[in-house]
Amino acid sequence: MDWNIITLNGSSIIMTFLFDWISLLFMGFVLIISSLVILYSDDYMSGDLNIVRFIALVLMFVVSMMFLIISPNVISILLGWDGLGLVSYLLVIYYQNVKSYGAGMLTVLSNRIGDVALLMVIAWMINFGSWSFIYYLDFLSSSIEMELISFLVVLAAMTSSAQIPFSSWLPAAMAAPTPVSALVHSSTLVTAGVYLLIRFSPCFGYWLNMGLLLISGLTMFMAGLGANFEYDLKKIIALSTLSQLGLMIMTISIGLSALAFFHLLTHALFKALLFMCAGGVIHSMGDSQDIRFMGGMSVYMPFTSSCLMVSNFALCGMPFLAGFYSKDFILEMFSMSYVNIFGFFLLFLSTGLTVCYSFRLFYFAMCGDFNFFPSYSVVETNYNMMFGMIGLLIMSVFGGGALMWLICPTPSMICLPYYLKFLTLLVLFLGAWIGYEMAGFAFGDGLFALHLYTVSSFAGSMWFMPFFSTYGVSFLPLGVGYKSTSVFDSGWMEYFGGQGMYLVLFNLGSVNQWFQYNSLKVFLGFFVMWIIILLFILIY
Repeated sequence: MDWNIITLNGSSIIMTFLFDWISLLFMGFVLIISSLVILYSDDYMSGDLNIVRFIALVLMFVVSMMFLIISPNVISILLGWDGLGLVSYLLVIYYQNVKSYGAGMLTVLSNRIGDVALLMVIAWMINFGSWSFIYYLDFLSSSIEMELISFLVVLAAMTSSAQIPFSSWLPAAMAAPTPVSALVHSSTLVTAGVYLLIRFSPCFGYWLNMGLLLISGLTMFMAGLGANFEYDLKKIIALSTLSQLGLMIMTISIGLSALAFFHLLTHALFKALLFMCAGGVIHSMGDSQDIRFMGGMSVYMPFTSSCLMVSNFALCGMPFLAGFYSKDFILEMFSMSYVNIFGFFLLFLSTGLTVCYSFRLFYFAMCGDFNFFPSYSVVETNYNMMFGMIGLLIMSVFGGGALMWLICPTPSMICLPYYLKFLTLLVLFLGAWIGYEMAGFAFGDGLFALHLYTVSSFAGSMWFMPFFSTYGVSFLPLGVGYKSTSVFDSGWMEYFGGQGMYLVLFNLGSVNQWFQYNSLKVFLGFFVMWIIILLFILIY
């Protein structure tokens, strides 16, 4: 749909909207999830004095995402992309403390790299006569120009979807309020990069796809491994989002972009529910996010625990929940595709790790005894929070099957030998068993994290990536600042400049003061000196 905004001297400014099955489905999902999140945050943020401002920011976030979804034009995509970046910064620093400010800066600066890549795409597409990329994808898929544009689009998508080496901002963005995390991790900011890749996927070359497969596979593995060493409830769920984003981009890289979009939608449903349940648990725990303090939650919060477990099982790919339809489909199509053994190994290992940290979370939070001080303070969530969660619960159970009918109207024939067919189930059960074993580790000297501290710190800190993206970036400018301060403000420039002048004048002033304040002997001495001088003059 073309909308002619203004025509001036024969030049037209036209806004183009693209309404196909992908954009309409995605818009519907974003609107449903954001409406339930806003209903949820009415109770969750009830203690906040500026709740109207918070809701307005969330709505701006949703509008920016809408803009990005329906744009087949790179310039209007950049407007939506920048809107997402700016509003995400404002939402991450919403609880105004030092940690939030640091996380906000990390988020916004990581996403600026993607903005620069999109600006370069705009500059390069001047050669084509129009910025509406949708017309050029098939026509120029093998040209040099499109290869460069594809590379820049992949770079932009990697920053937004937090692939290696831009992964560290995603867990840091957990400083935002939980309803924002539910929205960001399900259907807005992090999925914008995947959506862009789905749109541009027809023009990706072989080498770009191979690079994308490697990076997304490593991201998926790194996030799955890190989540098994993490004790912060929200960060575990954030790392699971990172793992699923890796899975979607892996699927795009082997040419199955419609399947990646299917997983994007089902993932949005159960991930939003997972964050909502986490918010309810954190609220009841007196704002504590440590899963070691939880335990026996199923006794105190049966409804929230049930929702949490349904969304957790959907994340694992439990049969006939939302995640199963897309995830199992992806794994089986992957087994049928021409993929190297390294990518295949990464995918199935990361899937096992997903089940592993999900079951570890289940045992830590739901089973055993309550480990926090007063258990009588733990109460079930409020009505609005409950209604928001019920809406997403129904969709997490039935959404996968409904989407399967919509997106795949004709059955797909998947022909695999029985050992590959059962490999998915084997990986699931193996992951669940290892998660159970990990949750049963005794706290003491024999604890794995203390025993092999180097391994656990490497895996738990996302392969030291946050250190590189914070200390690595700030070390040099801070060092130069320190040197310049010590030389100019505290060093020899100050000694010969302001401080030196001050000391000379101070000493001269103190001598003068001594003359002014002193007794008769000084004046008498001067008098005698002048008399002697005058006598010498008179004699000669």
